[in-house]
Amino acid sequence: METSLNLGRTSFGDPVNKGNVMSTEEALALLADWVPNEKLRLHMKQVGAVMKAWALEREGLPPEEAHKWWLAGVLHDADWEKFPNDHCRVIIEELERRQLDPSIMQCIASHGPKYFGVEPRSIMDKMIYVFDELSGFIHASALVRPTRYEGMDLKSVLKKLKTPAFAAQISREDITDALGRIDTPLEEIIQFILAHQPSVE
Repeated sequence: METSLNLGRTSFGDPVNKGNVMSTEEALALLADWVPNEKLRLHMKQVGAVMKAWALEREGLPPEEAHKWWLAGVLHDADWEKFPNDHCRVIIEELERRQLDPSIMQCIASHGPKYFGVEPRSIMDKMIYVFDELSGFIHASALVRPTRYEGMDLKSVLKKLKTPAFAAQISREDITDALGRIDTPLEEIIQFILAHQPSVE
């Protein structure tokens, strides 16, 4: 994201729809319809998977709450390919039209505060911001290895992160800002992603 895509608002959805969600099948159908790019679809599924895993394992949330985390992750870039100049706005409006839980749209709007003008508030908001760039970075790191994710460790990821020329499109500034909003160190986040991301297809 290189341009300002400020949404011009910080409130999304209708509180009366709290608890309303899409099924897994509906979300994946939307993904297939809206996102022709296979690599982008994979990124969104990876973010969804680590979001759900964090909700279950670290936040101790029940499956129905973790499903909201997954939905936010798996849909956060749904409009990026077809509507790059209205990224976030189009998918949020679609989810509002479908009367989904406002927390899902709030979370999606929070994945790039300096771009969308929406500050992460809840832990779900903060974690999508943390995971978005780091998930993509770790996947990029895996793609340049002969064995991909197999054998990839924390040390190799940290080394690449300190190499500005590697995956230069991924903002180290955003990663630092996101990590500054939570109490979990970078190393622990990387280890968590390495533990959960390789199995996502």
